[in-house]
Amino acid sequence: MPEPTGDPGPARLPGARRIPEASGLPGLPGVPGAAGLPGPPGLTAASEDSGPSAPPDLRGLQRRTVAALSAAQLLSGLGNGATLAIGSLLAVEYGGSQAWAGAVTTVLTLAAALAALPLSGYAARHGRRRALVLGLGIAAAGSLLVVASTMLASLVLLIAGGALLGVGTAVNLQSRFAAVDLAAPDHRGRDLSLVVWSITVGAVAGPNLIKPGAALGAALGLPETAGPFVISVAGMAVAATILWLGLRPDPLLTARRLSGLPAAAEAAGAGAPPRGAVLREGLGAIRRSPGAGLAVAGVIAAHAVMVAVMSMTPLHLQETTVGSVGAAGEHAGHVGTDSFALIGFVISLHIAGMYALSPLMGWLSDRVGRRAVLAAGHAVLLVAVVTAAAGSETTTAVTAALVLLGLGWSAATISGSALLAEAVAPEHRVQAQGASDTGMGLAGAVGGALSGVAMALVGFAGLAIGAGALSVAVLVAAAVGRRAAGRGTARPS
Repeated sequence: MPEPTGDPGPARLPGARRIPEASGLPGLPGVPGAAGLPGPPGLTAASEDSGPSAPPDLRGLQRRTVAALSAAQLLSGLGNGATLAIGSLLAVEYGGSQAWAGAVTTVLTLAAALAALPLSGYAARHGRRRALVLGLGIAAAGSLLVVASTMLASLVLLIAGGALLGVGTAVNLQSRFAAVDLAAPDHRGRDLSLVVWSITVGAVAGPNLIKPGAALGAALGLPETAGPFVISVAGMAVAATILWLGLRPDPLLTARRLSGLPAAAEAAGAGAPPRGAVLREGLGAIRRSPGAGLAVAGVIAAHAVMVAVMSMTPLHLQETTVGSVGAAGEHAGHVGTDSFALIGFVISLHIAGMYALSPLMGWLSDRVGRRAVLAAGHAVLLVAVVTAAAGSETTTAVTAALVLLGLGWSAATISGSALLAEAVAPEHRVQAQGASDTGMGLAGAVGGALSGVAMALVGFAGLAIGAGALSVAVLVAAAVGRRAAGRGTARPS
């Protein structure tokens, strides 16, 4: 994608700063550094509701948007982190069979997939702010259901809670796209990665809140395993408040106005489009762009590999360290808090690998190129699955493999998301992002569902090697299309 050239435009207002272009959108007349498309009369980016005023400070607005999204991500990741750490073990305990091991991860990722398109459609009509806050409210209700499941030892409530928590995953995924609605073209990877990175604290803290959460649960008269999810409810409530107050003006609606598009489907007189129409529009936009196709394939495959291996790791570690659930050495059918804490620590290292180096991945994506970092991410995923297979009987090797798995996922997801954001026209971008997140969630759900079967048939090592085949396919596709994709580009992409 060629670099926008930008006409200096009319003379600046006294005291006004030069404003960089945002999202590759040629901006408004009278805004220094912007040329081309005129914007609606009297529009400013300072507020959705204000009348004519000074030229928009897009840089300041983008900083505030990224700050609000980042702060919310810190808090909203608590529930998913705890669910990933102990959800499979609670499911085996409540269900009485290892066949339920992947159930919570499966419904969580499937719900994230199913929620992606409705949230995207809602964002297109009402803006990012309302869509993200709605999703967090649903996820908070999921945490409450998980609390109820621990009180009643109910598998049904646990799975239902996991499904609603999956909507929180969809919110986290769409937050990364909200970070690039107004981002300057050369900073898309950086801004996206900062929001992804900010989830590190919540997601890593979630698994490690098991012991403090147990103390909180006891103080409240609840089961020990309910405590982390009580903390999750509070975190999501604060995150929703931050987004509601902080995303003003709404970044997506502002970007659409600056590009000359209707601010939302409502403004154009359109009602809520059917989910199938949103999906068809998104897939059509992806098919028309080779770069978008590679981006979506790379993100989906990385997520499938990560979920397939990660979802079975708690059960595998439990079997290799303390024996099967229900075996001698622990209470029959019950895994102790110390075992939860050990497994939670390993999963927290994996989640740290997913998010802690996100700013580096974003910087590399901006400087080295989206496709190069996407391929490097899948190469790291291959190293991870080989490490997991070769050292499947040792906790140290499995832990190292989980960290590498997170790093590979981070590189592929950040670079692929940035590539998708710039490979699709603005009027189709939200729908394409929704289609990508749907595919990502479905791939994770399938990976989570099949991982238990694969582990029963070929063991943890066989599962890891089988998952790695997806990364091989992406690397082959990237190599085949590299020469054509690189033709005519003036900027890494």
